[in-house]
Amino acid sequence: MDFGADMVRKYSGVAIALHWIIALGILVNLMLPNIWEVAGDENVRPLIDAHKSIGVTVLGLAVMRLLWRLTHRPPALPTSYKPWEVKASHAAHWALYAFIFAMPLTGWIMDSAWKDAATHPMQWFGLFEWPRIGMVMGLDEVTKKTVHDSFGEAHELLGWALWALFALHVIGALKHQFLDGEKELQRMMP
Repeated sequence: MDFGADMVRKYSGVAIALHWIIALGILVNLMLPNIWEVAGDENVRPLIDAHKSIGVTVLGLAVMRLLWRLTHRPPALPTSYKPWEVKASHAAHWALYAFIFAMPLTGWIMDSAWKDAATHPMQWFGLFEWPRIGMVMGLDEVTKKTVHDSFGEAHELLGWALWALFALHVIGALKHQFLDGEKELQRMMP
């Protein structure tokens, strides 16, 4: 198929839907910790529970997105991209995949090592109990605290790094859209 210079090579509808749902979930989850710090004691636990539910949902959607990506070739990048931009684009996308998995996994491990995990079941949006990681819950108390603290710190650091990667992703898309005139945003719009 010959694509003219003005023809936009779009992602599939499934890829677009997963992209925006995951992006929204991540954005909400990156903002929630800032909200629960000022929400008042009675609102903290429901916000933390929502954070966990969204995180687990993002993890499930990320699995589906990765499987879709591995079985469906994305549209080619515009031929006007410089070689370094192609490499940077690929590196940024695979880094985003790594973060999309690392964030919920570090959170799930941290939550499974929480000292009160056994007495406070984790619910998925209040609909059913989501299991914690039994191997982590079975650790001795000292090791569990170390795991909780270290994975909690990693989770937070990954969150800050994800903000930076998200900003670069958006800046890159906007640069290609508005400075280079490549119709970049149309590739990921329904």
